[in-house]
Amino acid sequence: MARSQANTSPAAKAAFGKVQKGVDRLAISIAEIEADLRRTERKIEADARGRIRRLRSDIRKELTVMQDRRKEAERTLKRLSVAAGGSWRDITRGADATLADGRRVAASIVKRFRDALRSV
Repeated sequence: MARSQANTSPAAKAAFGKVQKGVDRLAISIAEIEADLRRTERKIEADARGRIRRLRSDIRKELTVMQDRRKEAERTLKRLSVAAGGSWRDITRGADATLADGRRVAASIVKRFRDALRSV
């Protein structure tokens, strides 16, 4: 290699040096980008873990509400089975309202899951 550089012109040596500096700068840029990428990945992963924790907590709360609605509907069914005369209509209206509320909560849970998955 020393022999080939001895035969090269000063302009070629200057061009080689210039290209070598560019290559060195590219290597530095690549290293910086890789480091930034690792930092960004860690930040995104930490953010995702936090979002998952919050989502789980919220969903657990909403599931508790749904379970309460289900228990309320079961109690209504028991009352309906022993109801006499026209009181079954009142109980049915209450059951319908309870079930509608339960469906709204379930729809809310499903929407939150879908929204969370879309934003990932």
